[in-house]
Amino acid sequence: MQTQVRVAKDGTITFPLIGVVRVGGKTPQEAARTIRDMLAKGYLLNPQVTVNVLEYFKYRFTVLGQVQKPGSYDFPDRDRLTLLEAIGLAGGYTRGADPSKVLIKRLVNGKEMVYRLNAKNMASQQSTSAFEVLPGDVITVAESIF
Repeated sequence: MQTQVRVAKDGTITFPLIGVVRVGGKTPQEAARTIRDMLAKGYLLNPQVTVNVLEYFKYRFTVLGQVQKPGSYDFPDRDRLTLLEAIGLAGGYTRGADPSKVLIKRLVNGKEMVYRLNAKNMASQQSTSAFEVLPGDVITVAESIF
């Protein structure tokens, strides 16, 4: 029996015979062990399970406006990403940028939230706490009015 499944956002898969299985946060070996144990409980005798990851999901954020390389970016492989780091990944500001006017659009419980931030102050004041960018955020750097 060979099955190809996609892991849902809640970290579960639906597997034949056993139904919903939580695999999120597990290594492929741990997921295989979990599936094997569930199949062994009354369904199959000595099941052999191998889990292969075909594709990893990438978390992304978008930077628009007055940056050198506007576009969508994959999150780096680390725990946190700050606003200033995200702007840096987009090549930094253009000459026409106004770093004191940065907007972040974020979905929170299905509702769009807009944060108006001053990245210029963030860069110059070490005491200011860093604003953390989350997956799905859209960052827009405003244009400077001369």
